[in-house]
Amino acid sequence: MGIYLNPGNENFKEAVNAYIYVDKTMMISALDRVVQNCKYVCVSRPRRFGKTIAGNMLAAYYSKGCDSKELFWKLKISQTENWLAKLNQYNVIQIDMNSEYQNTKNKAQLIDRLTEKIKAEMRIEFPDVELTEEDSLADSILKVYQNDRNQTFVIILDEYDVLVREQADQALFEEYLSFLNGLIKNNTVKPAIALAYLTGILPVVRDKIQSKLNNFREYTILDAGELAEYIGFTSDEVRELCDEYGMDFEECRRWYDGYTQAGIELYNPESVVRSMEKKEFGSYWGQTSSYEVISDRIRSNHEGTKEAVVRMLAGESVDVNVTQYLNTMGAFRTIDDALTYLMHVGYLTYDRKEKTCRIPNSEVRQEWMNAISIEPEYETTDRIIRASKELLKETWAGNGAAVAKALDESHIHVTSNRSYNNEDALQSAIYLAYLYALNKYSAFKELTSGKGFADVVYVPYVPDVPAMIIELKRNHSAESALEQIRQKKYFDSLEHYSGNLLFVGINYDENSKTHTCSIEKFVKEQ
Repeated sequence: MGIYLNPGNENFKEAVNAYIYVDKTMMISALDRVVQNCKYVCVSRPRRFGKTIAGNMLAAYYSKGCDSKELFWKLKISQTENWLAKLNQYNVIQIDMNSEYQNTKNKAQLIDRLTEKIKAEMRIEFPDVELTEEDSLADSILKVYQNDRNQTFVIILDEYDVLVREQADQALFEEYLSFLNGLIKNNTVKPAIALAYLTGILPVVRDKIQSKLNNFREYTILDAGELAEYIGFTSDEVRELCDEYGMDFEECRRWYDGYTQAGIELYNPESVVRSMEKKEFGSYWGQTSSYEVISDRIRSNHEGTKEAVVRMLAGESVDVNVTQYLNTMGAFRTIDDALTYLMHVGYLTYDRKEKTCRIPNSEVRQEWMNAISIEPEYETTDRIIRASKELLKETWAGNGAAVAKALDESHIHVTSNRSYNNEDALQSAIYLAYLYALNKYSAFKELTSGKGFADVVYVPYVPDVPAMIIELKRNHSAESALEQIRQKKYFDSLEHYSGNLLFVGINYDENSKTHTCSIEKFVKEQ
């Protein structure tokens, strides 16, 4: 049993025996199906989404350095046919690239030192095979395989992209790519490799050197394909945890859901676990990452960045082209590149069908607001966000003038001059002005009623606050907006809600670019 070669199963055993463990061992079966078509796999996902645990699971399953039958016997994979066939049958090489990079003082020696450490363990494991100083790791694997064709390898490389994210010296980066290329694109070594599993935050680099690593089957937070349910926690898994630990599932969904892939709702695993342990929902993301990741990208201020950011803060989705980003840290040429990067690191989520992105949940929204608060360009936006708490109180009090004034200001910041009078911009202005309301309400745009669509409806998920139905008019009157709510009985759309309601009628005058607002109280019987 070595550190790099044929590691033990202690790390995975520790995860399984933790206070909370969600069984993802069926990923092994899913990978088996993938490997039938391509044995080079790269799975990228945000920080704290379980990359390392997955790597430790694969090492414990495949490694000859341990006996994991008892460990996996009680887990889901044991329910599959032939699960024992590959258990502890391979020479596993497991590398934590981030640890290697951070702990190597002379970075220029990184690849040579890593290679020598692995080869030292190979000499002990395979004493009959002569490995010279000149042999690369690929050469060494090939020599072992030539000596005994039953000795095949599984390579597990965690945080493979650390040199990209750290913007390592170009010479070192090229050497690293050659190291990977020798292992993965060497046709001579290919028969000796049963699986090469890379994991990181960013997908495979697509810069000039793309051809060096283009034989990977990639699964990302943008397109996880058949591995989608293993990228994060699923709704069923989270619901089971909430039941076990006495936590509100719907509240958990608002805080940590939002990364939908292949029709599967995905949750941030680390944050869900922390909330279960502490019996409290809150923002745990900031304890493991930094909102400066957002600040760095929105500070570049590519054309359209500010408008897109404000629209997303207001609850909107924005169009994005994810095909141009080169998956590097030095090539943010457009707003699309910046937004795509923020999706890969988990601060945005992607809708593949609509080709749009948005802020996924309450936890991440808090990180965005933290980032906005330190950026001078967003000072007015930050002020609107901070004022939204007071605006909600004014709305409950029936102060239409205060609502109109707040909308005058927020409207300016959700649109350009060309789309100022656009109906979507009017709705976005409401979302931004009422941003704080998302702490107490679920917001619905164009909610269907018996006789039409209510423009914006806020349904409370906390007690003792009124639901709100907001109707927008242009160049009419606030009273006419209220009359439409009454006549079309938009409140009928709230079939499961009873209690206090507020009808909020808003009119926007295109000539003066000002709003008026009237508010009316109503009680809905069940």
